Amino acid sequence: MLTSVEPIKFKSINRGYDTVFRPNRLSLGLVVPIENYNHNPVPTLAHHLERVQLAEQLGFAAVWLRDVPFDVPSFGDAGQTYDPFVYLGFLAGQTEQIALGVASIILPLRHPAHVAKAAASADVLSGGRLILGVASGDRPEEYPALNLPFGDRGARFRASFDYIRHMSEDSPTFENSYGQPNGGMNMLPKPVSGKLPLLITGGSQQDPEWIAQHGDGWMTYPRNPVAQAQVIRDWQARVQTAGNSAKPVMQPLYIDLTEDPDAVPQAIHLGLRLGSKHLRSHLKALEAIGINHVALNLRFNQADIETTLQRLADDVLPDFAQSQK
Repeated sequence: MLTSVEPIKFKSINRGYDTVFRPNRLSLGLVVPIENYNHNPVPTLAHHLERVQLAEQLGFAAVWLRDVPFDVPSFGDAGQTYDPFVYLGFLAGQTEQIALGVASIILPLRHPAHVAKAAASADVLSGGRLILGVASGDRPEEYPALNLPFGDRGARFRASFDYIRHMSEDSPTFENSYGQPNGGMNMLPKPVSGKLPLLITGGSQQDPEWIAQHGDGWMTYPRNPVAQAQVIRDWQARVQTAGNSAKPVMQPLYIDLTEDPDAVPQAIHLGLRLGSKHLRSHLKALEAIGINHVALNLRFNQADIETTLQRLADDVLPDFAQSQK
């Protein structure tokens, strides 16, 4: 007798999370700033809002900000330069549909009460479009600037993560190395759905089993598809062993999209220089191995940005449109 197989489903969290992450499907987003700044660690941020709004108009699922408090010379990338939470609030008021993600907030550098309140505020102001990536941080120079130790950031990441989770509760009372809220105090606002979607980046100084148990998804790094397939199988097995329902996985990808759609892939930093046909094939291969979202980064893109966005929308995005279930 044939037995029915329960279809894979992700838990519903908020509008942004539910739109971006779909089982057995891949969606596409863009890393902000949406510009080429290959020869300078600091972007110009020219037309930054217009390009986010264009990305929304063209049907990209999400834009992704980063938490880069200092322009560290050895790191060589100042990100979008604006504070991510201030910028989230600005974008929440200037967009309507596109998910607003952060990849990722460096938890050990911030007090979790501030993170929880700022994130919930951005979630409410955007109508439930926030996706919050969190990480332990990989730039040692930032820690002494804030008089914080680098070596114990893994333990502080876990404590911060737990604190943020509690802040979604009504008048929580708990003990934590960051503080002991008590006396009926409450934090407002609450996230739209009562919970912030927290995606853990890389290892974040944690056991893989802890990540699979506690995260609402996982942000990993680009690898060749064969290695990435094994990494994702291991992730899915850990999630299942932890007794959880399926959870999504995403990755970034730097691209330099050529005018020739048939241009064969050439390796660049954490990505590829290639034509649209090969990009579509590469993304389909990632979808087949279980990647649910790819955040495209145009920092090294040599063509005009608006032209590239339109080319992506015409030649690539239709295969990964949000309306396809």
